[in-house]
Amino acid sequence: MANILIVDDDPGVRATIRIVLERAGHAVVVADDGSTGLAIFEDGNFDLLILDIFMPGMDGLETMKLIHQRQPLIPILVISGHPVSWDSGTAPDFLKMATKLGAILSLQKPFGPTELLAAVSGCLAAARPSPPASQRFAG
Repeated sequence: MANILIVDDDPGVRATIRIVLERAGHAVVVADDGSTGLAIFEDGNFDLLILDIFMPGMDGLETMKLIHQRQPLIPILVISGHPVSWDSGTAPDFLKMATKLGAILSLQKPFGPTELLAAVSGCLAAARPSPPASQRFAG
């Protein structure tokens, strides 16, 4: 399965995501902030990054920018417990903003195991190169 890095400042969220993903057969490494996540990312070989947007210190958007500078094709799933929009007329939708900045998918906390596993599968599938046309249509 996949090697996944989770970066979230909430220990409960990290533990829950880790348990769900490990039970699904994935290898999981966790970090509690963007700076630590970036250092771990640079030392590892990850297939997917799950990244909280709002964290103290280096936030998720800054972390995502720095990771994409180092490895532009890494799929990123952004998560956030903050409301999508406090006032739909004036406040930014940070999950949508993150996907425009390069995240593959986003999830609003709280989410369930089924939603998480579906999003992880979607991100991993989006990151896989499709086979050449000659292989797709060979019969």
